[in-house]
Amino acid sequence: MSTKHNLIIEYIKQLEVGTRISVRKIAQQMGVSEGTAYRAIKEAESLEYVKTLPRVGTVRIEKVEKRDIERLTYAEVVSIVDGMVLGGRKGLDKTLSRFVIGAMTIDAMKKYLSSGSLLIVGNREEAHRLALENDCAVLITGGFSCSQEIRDLADAKELPVITSTYDTFTIATMINKAISERMIKKDILLVEDIMVPNPHYLSVNDTIEKWRMLFYTTGHSRFPVVDQNHHVVGIVTSKDIADAEGKSIQELMTPNPITVGPKTTIAYAAHIMIWEGIELLPVVENKKLVGIVTNQDVIKALQYMSSQPQVSETLEDMVLKGFQNKKIEDGMVFYGSVSPMLLSQIGTASWSAMTMLMATVGNVALRKYKQLDIILDSFTVYFVKPVQLDDELEVTARVIEESRHFNKVEVTCCHDKELVGKALLSAKSMKR
Repeated sequence: MSTKHNLIIEYIKQLEVGTRISVRKIAQQMGVSEGTAYRAIKEAESLEYVKTLPRVGTVRIEKVEKRDIERLTYAEVVSIVDGMVLGGRKGLDKTLSRFVIGAMTIDAMKKYLSSGSLLIVGNREEAHRLALENDCAVLITGGFSCSQEIRDLADAKELPVITSTYDTFTIATMINKAISERMIKKDILLVEDIMVPNPHYLSVNDTIEKWRMLFYTTGHSRFPVVDQNHHVVGIVTSKDIADAEGKSIQELMTPNPITVGPKTTIAYAAHIMIWEGIELLPVVENKKLVGIVTNQDVIKALQYMSSQPQVSETLEDMVLKGFQNKKIEDGMVFYGSVSPMLLSQIGTASWSAMTMLMATVGNVALRKYKQLDIILDSFTVYFVKPVQLDDELEVTARVIEESRHFNKVEVTCCHDKELVGKALLSAKSMKR
């Protein structure tokens, strides 16, 4: 018997391409709650039957059947991790379905190995053999090699055995990133997606009266200034106009303004506007004015992007997987254990993983607790001590200094009440 969820997806598949879809309308037509309708629409979006477009909404689209692009071949893995093939070269064109971190006993490892998997493990020949016998390829971390027996078995099975100098955490991160980039379901928003085209502007020879006319007509007080070739040469605001009777716009404008192109990402535009403290960016193509974006346009676009479904697992998700958190008076505390993902080739949490953990906790604490979007200013690590698999960690992020646009967060990491890591994060911020 089909569930309500599946019935909604089937209903959406029957709609004509271009039909607009809303949670309320689907809920009413299918006789379900808005929560059920919402989840089904998001599932349909991940299946590429619908798409959410800026300034349009969610619409039915033509599903394009694609090759299984989220799968990586072993040959691509070799390239990603700067690896070298030790055996099983004939299997390089095969694809992997998942990867397994081998930081466990042989007995425990058996249940995780299946055909099409890639075992990421250090210098453990019994693990290499077990993987190949279970039709899994092998990626050896730390630059270690393997015996001739393992190479021969890999050749017979036509399953690659690869070696890389990177540690387990770095390799897993690199592979996950490659898979995530292939699985991403939403377009990166660009300036051209949100800019105001053909904006109002002033010429260098205009007078204050022209600015006043535009001010009363549009309600805006900031305008780009162009020369006779329509090249952007300045910005003029209400502050420039005050007590400036009789002067031309060229005399009053702020020259050489920062500009962006139509293909600039929204994230980069936001970075510029926060750091420079500006509220309007001219958009130029071949130096000519083609549009403008304001800080309000950028904030709305960032809110739109953050509301979209995240299909693939982010690096932040990976680092904090298994961690619980709670708010405290001046920050947040995260509780969790050292997972195999965080280990180096020698069996302790790698310094890069611990650094990433503290940076992520500081970032999340500011964004969730303070309700801020942040641009990193600096991140200083004072020290990191080794911890082992399954060690329980308590990572605390405390806001120790804050102002309207600037915050400092102290991050401490403890195991059994002993300090094993300490860092300081500084960031500029803007309200959501």
